[in-house]
Amino acid sequence: MRKVLVDAHTHTVASGHAFSTLQEMAQAAAEKGLEVLGITEHGPSVPGTCPVLYFRNMFVVPRQLFGVRILMGCEVNILDTKGTLDLNEDYLNRLDIAIAGIHGEWWKGGTKEENTEGVIQVIRNPKIDIISHPGDGTAELDFERLVLAAKESHTLLEINNHSLAPQRKKTVARENNLELLRLCKRYGVPTILGSDAHISYQIADYEYLLPLLAETEFPDELIMNFWPDRFFSYLQKYT
Repeated sequence: MRKVLVDAHTHTVASGHAFSTLQEMAQAAAEKGLEVLGITEHGPSVPGTCPVLYFRNMFVVPRQLFGVRILMGCEVNILDTKGTLDLNEDYLNRLDIAIAGIHGEWWKGGTKEENTEGVIQVIRNPKIDIISHPGDGTAELDFERLVLAAKESHTLLEINNHSLAPQRKKTVARENNLELLRLCKRYGVPTILGSDAHISYQIADYEYLLPLLAETEFPDELIMNFWPDRFFSYLQKYT
């Protein structure tokens, strides 16, 4: 695998159930040779996470630490099939990067079609850059429709390493992520690998994803972790 230069989805102690500080995460990213690190704490629906004031005060954080570009963001919760988010537009405007994902206890789902419509509404939200772990099985989704919507909106669908950890017991995650990779390959849609690191040692760790990339013969050109300039360009963010 090419050298990973971008890890956009990580958590610090501010999320309440992670184990490293922001500076520890940045230093580990530098030691691993990353150029870009996203710090994306959980949105306010998750018990124990940071209060919304945290997202108002992120301007105090240097955007270069140990030679790594830091993106201060949030993993916002998708709450229902209408695409409702748990962080309002004022706060979304303050983020360097916005990830949105479904998390079981804070998700009010419906049918496969209704779930898919809700996520597509989020994909089309210009404030959202990445959809986190859509393949983890929390909601039944039409992946082909998501991929086509993501292509149209330049939103990245994440292939999440953390979801595949055996301890998570997400039994459909492997097959779902294989399907996502095959669809992204078929339609030429970029994706991003998510470490979803909850401790510094997990940064840029994609051990559970490597067999999936090999099985699908997924092209490096479509993996935004390898190409910082393409990553920012695709998301239409300033470099």
